[in-house]
Amino acid sequence: MNLDHQTLWLFGGMIGILTIASIIGGILHARITTLSRRKVVRNLNARIRAWWIMCAVFGTALAIGRLAPVFMFAFTSFLALREFITLTPTRQGDHRALTWAFFLILPLQYWTLASRWYGLFVVLIPVYAFLFIPIRAAIAGETERFLERTSKIQWGLMVCVYFTSYAPALLWFLQIPGYSAENPAQNAKLLFFLVFVTQISDVMQYVFGKLFGKHPIVPKVSPNKTIEGFVGGGLSATLLGAGLWWSTPFTFLQAAGMSAAIVVMGFCGGLVMSAIKRDRGVKDYGASIPGHGGMMDRIDSLCFAAPVFFHLTRWFFT
Repeated sequence: MNLDHQTLWLFGGMIGILTIASIIGGILHARITTLSRRKVVRNLNARIRAWWIMCAVFGTALAIGRLAPVFMFAFTSFLALREFITLTPTRQGDHRALTWAFFLILPLQYWTLASRWYGLFVVLIPVYAFLFIPIRAAIAGETERFLERTSKIQWGLMVCVYFTSYAPALLWFLQIPGYSAENPAQNAKLLFFLVFVTQISDVMQYVFGKLFGKHPIVPKVSPNKTIEGFVGGGLSATLLGAGLWWSTPFTFLQAAGMSAAIVVMGFCGGLVMSAIKRDRGVKDYGASIPGHGGMMDRIDSLCFAAPVFFHLTRWFFT
């Protein structure tokens, strides 16, 4: 994929932000002696190191070409689905259905991107997979907690695979007049915009929550999500997203509106996935990303934001 100078500026800015964050993290680690605060700083530095790795992987995938992000997100979906199914155990009779989910439905969903088959992309999982999974489970002949078991697999496919696949879909299914109709590589900046706003919103909500958070929004679901964190972090992420309007087909106000939609849906995604964790009695979905938990912990916001951002862009700008 030919990345233009605007895209390079975006990644250069991201590297600059991470460099500054790393320096600040190092200074805090050297100066803070209070045990409780050092724990927060260690977690922050672990997150920054993980961000360096994720930024490098994301940037490399975009630079290689449009197929590379498809493989990257497919692998991400695989890891996320694995964590989700591990957290919501199924029975012996579900193993055949799970085999189909992991090794046919998941790759087929991402194959629709590479083949640019939009019609199948939008219905494969919510229609055909939703019909197939309970049929295959029923054939196995195990009826105990049947509805609960099949719903777990269906929900996992929707969140971990279907919703997530809308992120790389920005590269394949949008031709925006005056922006990417003649050069589809332009849409790499839309993907960057989505990922950046989603993740910076999580970071800013975390920072504002730690600094000013006093009033939990839904304490029984996620006591660390506070009104102060959501408002302060959400507004900051919206302004930062609006500041990237020059790299998108949006005006400043449109970019702010799109950013706000991403922030709200990302927050809702984190809240919903936290509710599932609380139901299962765990803190994280996994431990594959230091400082972030598992893959599902990292993409919970993106899962909910990606389809909404995709369709808003498609409805109003194509």
